[in-house]
Amino acid sequence: MAATQPDAFEHDIADREAILIAHERTYHAFAILVRWAMLHSAVVISALTVWFATPAGFFGGLVTAIVVFVVGYYGMVRREEQQPLDPWVEGRKGIL
Repeated sequence: MAATQPDAFEHDIADREAILIAHERTYHAFAILVRWAMLHSAVVISALTVWFATPAGFFGGLVTAIVVFVVGYYGMVRREEQQPLDPWVEGRKGIL
């Protein structure tokens, strides 16, 4: 039987907490990046669709882009920044 080797992930409590805090910060930054990417994708797709696929033209696409950005910012980015990361925590607001 082989001798037991110390586990690579055996750290003291301070190291474990530091790893968890770093992971939480990385996850939070990634979540913010995804929200902004989704918002910008929605703005670009809706603006280009209205601009080129309807008779509304450039200014119709511009107005659509502004409306989608404002609604998306307040509905997705600003509201979610104030929410805790854990979706099951007490006090987290629902979708509506």
